[in-house]
Amino acid sequence: MAIRGHAELALRDGGPMPDDVRHALNRIDAESGRMSERVDELLLLVRLDEGRPLAREEVDLTRLAIEATGDARAAAPGHRWWLELPEEPVAVTGDPLRLHQVLANLLSNAGVHTPDGTTVTVAVGRRPAEVGVSVRDDGPGIPAGLQGEIFERFSRVDPGRSRATGGAGLGLAIVRAVMAAHNGSVDVQSRPGRTEFRLLLPAR
Repeated sequence: MAIRGHAELALRDGGPMPDDVRHALNRIDAESGRMSERVDELLLLVRLDEGRPLAREEVDLTRLAIEATGDARAAAPGHRWWLELPEEPVAVTGDPLRLHQVLANLLSNAGVHTPDGTTVTVAVGRRPAEVGVSVRDDGPGIPAGLQGEIFERFSRVDPGRSRATGGAGLGLAIVRAVMAAHNGSVDVQSRPGRTEFRLLLPAR
């Protein structure tokens, strides 16, 4: 944060500045922001590893799915985003910020790792003892050899993507850790033309 603050302060200077210096300061600002995100992700995983309690309140999964899908649509307008929701709201007890992060991570992955024109569907359902949320797409799928390790830390579905554009491989590890902290689970089934991540949480 100190590095980013100094870079932002320098960029606000109204005096003349060589283009290469301004470019360098912009890169410092962007990279330090990206590093801050990675540190936040690692700290969250450490807190979850240590079993620190999460917030516990009523979370409307239906509304959460609507909001997260709206954000994903804005970030990847070339995709088709669909919702399958029950007539009545579905609620669980948990941490609304972390559950939103779980859905946001899954939807971000769907937008990044599939081509424009892909249909992504978010479905919410309820059974007597559990609540389910699924994110499925009709993209190219995840290679079978990677499906067993994608929830590991620093694992990346597309090894060819650079760290600058493809993240550090912590998103799905956070999904699994947050679900475990809620006494829930996550799994994936994938083949060409259909990938589905399924979240299960205890019913209220």
